[in-house]
Amino acid sequence: MPSLVTPALPVGTLASQPQPEIHAEGLVLRPWRAEDHATVLGAYADPGIQRWHARTMTDDEARAWIENWERRWCQETGAGWAVTEDDKVAGQISLRTIDLQEGLAEVSYWVLPEARGRRTARRALTAMSAWAFGELGLHRIEVMHSTRNEASCRVATGAGFALEGTKRSEAKHADGWHDMHLHACVTSDC
Repeated sequence: MPSLVTPALPVGTLASQPQPEIHAEGLVLRPWRAEDHATVLGAYADPGIQRWHARTMTDDEARAWIENWERRWCQETGAGWAVTEDDKVAGQISLRTIDLQEGLAEVSYWVLPEARGRRTARRALTAMSAWAFGELGLHRIEVMHSTRNEASCRVATGAGFALEGTKRSEAKHADGWHDMHLHACVTSDC
């Protein structure tokens, strides 16, 4: 019996094309490059990023993290971009999971200390979401963050992601289990 759900894009569409750059509001979202590994290594050493992403990285892990994004693009399971401003990496944004069959993705983002307070994450989330809805044909994009991460809550709501609820004790951070806010944007919201 054929599937009743029409995929956002036919399987193989992403893998058959290079990952695009996305331009909007003074930012360029571009695929990660091997030469970005020192930036990624430094980002995951930042206490503000560690607090919410609950990890550190070695040099080899930073290189593998970058290489993994190309593999995930080719497998159509994820897409990660370096968020750049004036040709300098200011942060990252990703569709950390993509399900083309269901038209669903989940977002992750962080911003380097020197780029904080300039709406960098909100601008990146707005631009990437417009691309994902328009080009990928996604139906729903989700953002989850610790209920203690007020900055991330402002980013999600500022980009038009409605707060849908709280997932109790959903994610383990360095200081224990955190409740997580679930925000979402669907095509009818745009």
